[in-house]
Amino acid sequence: MTQIEAPAQAPAQAHSQAPTRVPAPATVAAPPTRSAFDLPAATHSYLARAASSLHEAMTTSEVPMRYACAHVAALRATAALLAARATPTVPARRGRQKNAWVLLAEVAPEFSEWAGFFAAGAAKRAAAESGSSRAVTEREADDLVRDADRFLGLVEESLGMTRHVPHQSGHQSGHQSGHQSGHQSGHQSGSRSVDRGHHVA
Repeated sequence: MTQIEAPAQAPAQAHSQAPTRVPAPATVAAPPTRSAFDLPAATHSYLARAASSLHEAMTTSEVPMRYACAHVAALRATAALLAARATPTVPARRGRQKNAWVLLAEVAPEFSEWAGFFAAGAAKRAAAESGSSRAVTEREADDLVRDADRFLGLVEESLGMTRHVPHQSGHQSGHQSGHQSGHQSGHQSGSRSVDRGHHVA
């Protein structure tokens, strides 16, 4: 089974002293391919987990964790889309496994720019998760939270679901708690087995 590792309006520019930031793609959602009621359980589970990671990113006071959680939220939103669209195939031979961002660009070409955008942040996420306090700036972390929030909305829309309203600024725990509970109310089942299957952290 494929292993999964670890854009919406243009985000704010990164802090002047921060490394140059790859601009997020424009907001373009794919047309829904099926009814939300026909989506597999894995898709709903990943969406709930994406909302949970986004909530954590919005509420944590630790800058590296904020960045890492936002990136994980985008990864889980990608997994939700892949679970809904990907068609299982039997490879002719054992080869190198593709990561989530490569698969996203292949399975949903309209999200290829988003795939490249988040793939570019994978190294920073790894550094942030390792505990490096210099991995990302506060501005970069806040920008990624907004980008991941918008990306999740685009994924929801492409799946034929009602798109949540992206947060505008700050760590709006109240809004995101509602967003999180809205996903989790009907989508918690199967999360453990889904994560095992797709290797999503």
